[in-house]
Amino acid sequence: MSSVIAGASPAPPAEVILRAIGQPFFVVAADDTIVEANDATEHFFRIGRAALKRRKLTDLVPFGSPLVALVAEARRRGTPVNEYAVDLKTPANTERQPVDLQVVPMHETGRGDAAESKAAAIHPPGNVLVLMLERAMANKIDRQLTHRSAAKSVTGLAAMLGHEIKNPLLGIRGAAQLLGHQASADDKALTQLICDETDRICRLIDRWEVFSETRPIDGKPVNMHAVLDRVERIATSGFAGNIRFESDYDPSLPAVLGDADQLIQAFLNLVKNAAEALASSPDGSGVIHLKSAFRQGMRFSVSGVSKKVNLPLEFIVADNGAGVTPEMMPHLFEPFISTKANGSGLGLPLVAKVIGDHGGVIEYLPTERGSAFRVLLPMHDTSLGSSAGPPQEKQ
Repeated sequence: MSSVIAGASPAPPAEVILRAIGQPFFVVAADDTIVEANDATEHFFRIGRAALKRRKLTDLVPFGSPLVALVAEARRRGTPVNEYAVDLKTPANTERQPVDLQVVPMHETGRGDAAESKAAAIHPPGNVLVLMLERAMANKIDRQLTHRSAAKSVTGLAAMLGHEIKNPLLGIRGAAQLLGHQASADDKALTQLICDETDRICRLIDRWEVFSETRPIDGKPVNMHAVLDRVERIATSGFAGNIRFESDYDPSLPAVLGDADQLIQAFLNLVKNAAEALASSPDGSGVIHLKSAFRQGMRFSVSGVSKKVNLPLEFIVADNGAGVTPEMMPHLFEPFISTKANGSGLGLPLVAKVIGDHGGVIEYLPTERGSAFRVLLPMHDTSLGSSAGPPQEKQ
């Protein structure tokens, strides 16, 4: 393991910081030799830094390890490659350790300037940086699949009973309307209350039934920036009239294959949640930030799903409100859980279902101030006439 040698000159501050990072990362040269590693890498592989630098990557992981393939792919593409929920074995630890992997090429080609020459001297072509992170994103996706199944099971009963419940409700509403025509002014208020409450229950049942909808989406190429612009116009003309919107869009973003109306409703729910979080903010201080980006190489391996999921399109809805309490974070996408006095607890689960039906995932990102929800979606593959498609759950 690493140690401090008496009389040795202290390491530069940057190196000290890098070696102190708690997640393993190391640099692999073009011949697959380890040329640099931090202390966390020592602990992960149970080998000291000096010994690590004499090893090749294939000495540290078994034959056929996905890490070797990812390093080769990052070199070939010249761009970062991510893979999540990789079960990694090492010679010192034969038990599978689930990690998220990111492999980043350290040499840019094609610029031909002095900066490139300097970078090549420090990091020759073929050098890649490997980062290993705790299995965070994959667990979030697994939880969403679990929440989606729970929502289907809970609301499946509601869907079966919905017809039997709504029919008598409509009869009660009709009777209340007839009584209202002959009632006094005071009694009319009560009959109107009956009508309003039956309407509210019917709307709630309609929302429950959305979860049990299993018909495939009639997908068409959708411009997501048009979706976000529509959501912003609806919000600023109504519930978010006193809130400032900021946007940061990637203009080259490809289309998504999906249902524009459903996507508008999903992002409208996210923006409405953000606006409600800013309700107590003084006029002019509340801000909702909409962002899009293309994240090449975002690939996930999810339990219960037959193939890896590629989700390069990123959309973020953020606000500078009060945020979410740590106690609520694990339960945000569970049905019937809400911190609002009159909340049904179905808004975010509905968003998660719509995004899931489009083959994507949604996650909550804690920020220093406020909240941020990140949506990852597959892009529309024009060569195949479809997107990557929703992940197919194994039966």
